[in-house]
Amino acid sequence: MAIELTPAASARMRDFLARNPAAPGVRFGIKRTGCSGFGYTVDLAKDVTGGDKVFDLDGVKLVVEAKALPFLDGTRIDYAREGMNAAFVFHNPNATGECGCGESFTVDARTG
Repeated sequence: MAIELTPAASARMRDFLARNPAAPGVRFGIKRTGCSGFGYTVDLAKDVTGGDKVFDLDGVKLVVEAKALPFLDGTRIDYAREGMNAAFVFHNPNATGECGCGESFTVDARTG
């Protein structure tokens, strides 16, 4: 199982963590949403449980719930600025399709 952070994503997450030193890491996951099925979530982790996998990536502890790993394995997380907007960008090899707005994705039925 692997997840990758680009230098830009890593820097952004370290910035979040520096402003929130009590957080044990950044939680990366999925939720059912949008017109395609799943959306990504990125937030400060409130805790780490026995059902979590913790990746130590370039000084960032990335916390992922074990049941989300099949959907996220191999994902590369980037952070990009376009004009006045900035956001995390996900390159997920498990995604078989995305909605037109890019907010949600689908996976092969064997993954989910």
